Amino acid sequence: MSEVVKVEKTEFENIYECVYNDGTTRLCTKNLAPGHNVYGEKLIKISGIEYREWNSFRSKLAGAIQKGLKKNPIVRNSKVLYLGAASGTTPSHVSDIVEMQGKVYAVEFSPRVVRELILVAQHRPNLFPILADARFPQYYRALVEDVDVLYVDIAQPDETDIAIRNAEFFLKDNAYLMMAIKARSIDVTKDPKEIYKAEVKKLEEKGFDILEVIQLDPYDKDHAMVLAELK
Repeated sequence: MSEVVKVEKTEFENIYECVYNDGTTRLCTKNLAPGHNVYGEKLIKISGIEYREWNSFRSKLAGAIQKGLKKNPIVRNSKVLYLGAASGTTPSHVSDIVEMQGKVYAVEFSPRVVRELILVAQHRPNLFPILADARFPQYYRALVEDVDVLYVDIAQPDETDIAIRNAEFFLKDNAYLMMAIKARSIDVTKDPKEIYKAEVKKLEEKGFDILEVIQLDPYDKDHAMVLAELK
């Protein structure tokens, strides 16, 4: 079995690479909740610090980084609104990145899944699960402050409209949107590239400056990550 021999910093704040003795590398984050994993990921202790291996096939943010993302706006102390938090796989790594002075407001629609998310949050004081429908941000406005990053990962045909609505409620000026476009959730009959182009145009019409569009294959088929800045 391959063992980690060292952990190296990447160009992104609080994101690392675990280097194995067979020469392979995988992303990892410093564990905010030592001794606890979230989705069966490997825990790695080097020089007294515990890291969590970050599976790029289970996290679109990790996949985007592996595919060459040039800028990650999620950094130490960031306040993040995460739509489509599910059981906490990626939100837990975001929790690691922003550290204790940051906050991750994690919105999820399914009561069953939120129960799992709450268990994750018990060990992460900067992670705040919210049971809500992301189509109606007015219902959780009192629970969420203005944020530096809006991260959207929801399987809805009107995903971009939902992102825009939440941005109007919560995004600070000169803040960022990261949105994982799920082409097959929008239209199964169209070429995914045409769908990406159409959704990006909607964002541009609402004042977003598109910084990057990254196709996530092979980590997520027919998905693209959009990074945009709201001026």
